[in-house]
Amino acid sequence: MFRPRVALASLSGEADVGWARDAGAYVGCAFLGGIALDESTREAAREMVDRNRSEFLPADPVSFIDDQLRALADIPLRPGFNVRSATLPPIERAATVCRDHGAIIELNAHCRQAEMCAAGAGESLLWNPERLVEQVDAAAATGADVSVKLRAEVDGVELPALCSRLESAGAAAVHVDAMDSEAIVRDIAAATDAFLVANNGVQGHETATEYFEYGANAVSVGRASDDTDVLRAVHGAAADSIAREAKR
Repeated sequence: MFRPRVALASLSGEADVGWARDAGAYVGCAFLGGIALDESTREAAREMVDRNRSEFLPADPVSFIDDQLRALADIPLRPGFNVRSATLPPIERAATVCRDHGAIIELNAHCRQAEMCAAGAGESLLWNPERLVEQVDAAAATGADVSVKLRAEVDGVELPALCSRLESAGAAAVHVDAMDSEAIVRDIAAATDAFLVANNGVQGHETATEYFEYGANAVSVGRASDDTDVLRAVHGAAADSIAREAKR
């Protein structure tokens, strides 16, 4: 799906073109966003901004996605866009734009902010897998490559089984925030053939290598994505992982 097998994980209100360009020498993918697409999630984002969280709130979110992806056309990485929506039509429009730019659309079932969950997006989708499957199906029907950003350690959610179901619905990738359960990556890798991006605590060669040994196809860097030393070390771990695979 991308090489090198290192991604930048979206940071709401921060993950834009400049952020991706700054790290482009070390990563194969950058997930921009997240961005709220429909009115209920945009209202949630506005409420979150009112309590000092950082959010992208352009007048036209789909045009914003188009402009951001267009501005990355000269950079040798594969872009993605992390989106939040409670309704399907905006997802379809955003996915079409991503498809046209060769980008990945990433459906956010990860955000645990109360406002976003109340709007029917983010982590709330983990408790409503039918709705999440509908979102995957709608995005995949456009021909775009679909990733789903997920979170481990959510009560009542069997993540390996859910990832298998999302793959069947058309997800090409699952992007898993392992929280403090790094070994969940091994269980997900056994349950699905979707491209598996492991996230959380990736701070250098050792932590990245752990995820690769659990079966991740790639790792992503979040809060440390502006730290060149971290990115260089993780890039090295990804290269070492490919070399080990070639010897098997």
